[in-house]
This record gives sequence, structure tokens and C-alpha cells, in this order.
Amino acid sequence: MENKKNWIITAGVMGFLGVAIGAFGAHSLKDVLTEQTIKTFQTGVLYHLVHSAVLLALALSNYKFKNSLIFITTGIILFSFSLYIYSITGIKFLAIVTPFGGVSFLLGWLFVILEALKGKNTTLLP
Repeated sequence: MENKKNWIITAGVMGFLGVAIGAFGAHSLKDVLTEQTIKTFQTGVLYHLVHSAVLLALALSNYKFKNSLIFITTGIILFSFSLYIYSITGIKFLAIVTPFGGVSFLLGWLFVILEALKGKNTTLLP
């Protein structure tokens, strides 16, 4: 049960950060970034928030989504945060990191599918 609590907290922290970073971008960066870098930043926020909600749903589930939770959290960090920093700094190296985050998201979703196919639990919520 403690592990479930930690994942709920992780989802909450990620959701909080997604909203805070999105607000920061909308209010503080609109005059600093170009139209293209704003779109890049917004893509990071979109994926961050969507996957934060997914983390919470998985954490609340009775399925054992540990691998999914790990890969989706990693995806948020690698994908979204690399886009945030790249948008603000223009450091090209960070654009190379982003696809690794995308692959982490894909693996997280793949593990959702695999866990559901095991069929060991018929209820999604406690």
C-alpha cells in the first residue's frame, strides 16, 4: 500500500509541476519565446499534464502497473523537461533527449496493455 501512496504523490507532484510550468510559460515567456518555441513549450506541457493524469489513474488502479508508472514518469522527465529547457535555452543537445522520452511513453503504454492482457484483476478502481 505504501508504494501506491508514493505513486499517487508522484502523480500529484507531476500534475502540480505541469500546471505551474504551463502557467509560467503562458505568463512569463510569451514575450521571450518565438512562435515556434512557444509551440514546442506547449507540447511539453500537454504531454506532461496528460501523462500526469495517466499516472494518477494507474496509481489508483488495482492492477500492478509498476513498469508503466516508471516509464511514464521517465517519459515526462525526458520528453517534457527537455522541451521546456530546449525552448528557453535553444541548447540543441536537449532536442536529442526528447525522443528517449517519447520511447519511454510508448513503453509505459505498452506495459499498460500487457498488464491488462494478463487479466489477473477485473476491477480498475479500489
